[in-house]
Amino acid sequence: MEKEKILQEEKMNFFESKKGIIFAGAVVGIVSLILVALGNPKNMGFCIACFERDIAGALGFHRAEIVQYIRPEIIGLILGAFITAFAGKEFQSKGGSSPITRFFLGIAVMVGALMFLGCPLRMVLRIGGGDLNAIVGLVGFVAGIGVGIIFLNKGFTLKRNYKTSNFDGYVMPITAVGLFILLMAAPAFIFFSKEGPGSQHAPIVIALICGLIVGALAQKTRLCMVGGLRDQIMFKQNHLLLGFVAIIVVTAIGNIVLGSFKLGFTEQPVAHTDGVWNFLGMALVGWGSVLLGGCPLRQLILSGEGNSDSAVTVFGMIVGAAIVHNFALASSGKGPTANGQIAVIICLVFLIVVSLANSDLMKKNS
Repeated sequence: MEKEKILQEEKMNFFESKKGIIFAGAVVGIVSLILVALGNPKNMGFCIACFERDIAGALGFHRAEIVQYIRPEIIGLILGAFITAFAGKEFQSKGGSSPITRFFLGIAVMVGALMFLGCPLRMVLRIGGGDLNAIVGLVGFVAGIGVGIIFLNKGFTLKRNYKTSNFDGYVMPITAVGLFILLMAAPAFIFFSKEGPGSQHAPIVIALICGLIVGALAQKTRLCMVGGLRDQIMFKQNHLLLGFVAIIVVTAIGNIVLGSFKLGFTEQPVAHTDGVWNFLGMALVGWGSVLLGGCPLRQLILSGEGNSDSAVTVFGMIVGAAIVHNFALASSGKGPTANGQIAVIICLVFLIVVSLANSDLMKKNS
């Protein structure tokens, strides 16, 4: 039996194999270390939620002056996924799977991420940096995924999507190119932080190249933290999860070598020590991402592949970031705000409603 598994894996495309996903995770870890070394905030080589928040600020959707910057990494992720999908004949314009629900789920996921101060990808990068608060977040993340799986087993679905016009699929890649033009031109109506996390960034070209590399690898390997944990829990398959284990191992080794590894809860960069809200914030992210069918990174990659439902989710996250900062919902190094705590509870209630309304439980009761 074991021999058959080995032979079957050898027949796979490299990026579909366990070796391929581990390789991709290792590259993501190395690239993240490089970005931090060249200017990105500590333990933030990549953070989909934080970077989308920065873009929202740069476009003037919120006016929190310390988090405003058009992040080239996000542009690179979308275009990297688009290029590899197009070259591999995997690009397909499709959508129509409960778009308005996905938009609000994107907002909810962003509320949870900015309560914790990071997306699932940054969570593992924080673990690789020694931040034990991220372990608390991971426990909450797994719990949220577990709740989402309960509803998947009860028939939860946002319905199938459909093939759409080709232009729909090109909207996100075109948007990414437009953002890059704005970044390079830096017109007066675009905001750039002069201090704080938004002012800390790697050189534009290097950040873009790093984004392209990770976007291409994530597209080829289907890298997704939520998918990895979901598959492990539901099917006992650790394929996708191995990529994130590789990220943690590589970043931990790299941080130790560079002298930036710091084990503990206190004085961690762009983080807070409130365990309850770290747990609940990531539980919200995990549950919401299961309902969406992928983590924030996966949504970006799918949007580059032509999936307009994922594009709607990404726009929902960007709007969510604006809401979070306009209404003082975001946490800081000092901890969560009262407004943020209320928002997380409201969003958890929203997920309960969405989960019930789209599962067999509600249909049977009807």
